[in-house]
Amino acid sequence: MFSRIKEEIAVVFERDPAARNTWEVITCYPGFHAMMTHRLAHALWGAGFKWLARFLSHIGRWLTGIEIHPGATIGRRFFIDHGMGVVIGETAEIGDDCTLYHGVTLGGTSWNKGKRHPTLGAGVVIGAGAKVLGPITVGAQAKIGSNAVVVKDVPPGATAIGIPARVVEADAFKANEGRFAAYAVGRDENDPIARAISDLISHSGDTDKRIDELHTAMAQMSQLLLAQSAARSAAQVPDQRDKKCA
Repeated sequence: MFSRIKEEIAVVFERDPAARNTWEVITCYPGFHAMMTHRLAHALWGAGFKWLARFLSHIGRWLTGIEIHPGATIGRRFFIDHGMGVVIGETAEIGDDCTLYHGVTLGGTSWNKGKRHPTLGAGVVIGAGAKVLGPITVGAQAKIGSNAVVVKDVPPGATAIGIPARVVEADAFKANEGRFAAYAVGRDENDPIARAISDLISHSGDTDKRIDELHTAMAQMSQLLLAQSAARSAAQVPDQRDKKCA
């Protein structure tokens, strides 16, 4: 038990450079308080003390601003940074070494019983304000950008951003060599649609430039033809005069 608590404290120092000492983490970190409360509430839930588990979770929500259903399954070294507004549903499953920032929702999209919340693989990072909805799977080491709305599976190691979320970095884990990415910020956060529009604008600019060059060439050709025509006309006038004199 104490070794697990030490893990929960150690992970704060690993992922939050603002943490100064153990006493500060124990007394001032709502993410740590929420996890300690959830560990106990989840044990009560599994033992059949449903109401007591829900009541304990409710107290934890009141103290921390983080709402975790006691039925949610959460792995080791889970870290919630800042924490206010985080919501984790009953059937959510979270792997080891995952990180959530404030305003994240792991929510359901159905009123039916059964699996209705997301499953996160190991090492997933979800940025502030992101919503991961439904019984979908976010693969290990994947990253979800801030304010993204994810309603489809995300492959392992990928980065997803936008509304609805789109995968923009399919090999993020290899690219970052497994390093922790604060707020799920990756190497290249360019939206593929924005990139496509930018390419179209660039192509349009190139096309306009070529059209201008073509217009200039045609104008020069037209001036050359007019000059040649005028020269021929001028040459024909003396010939006609000579004929009349003869």
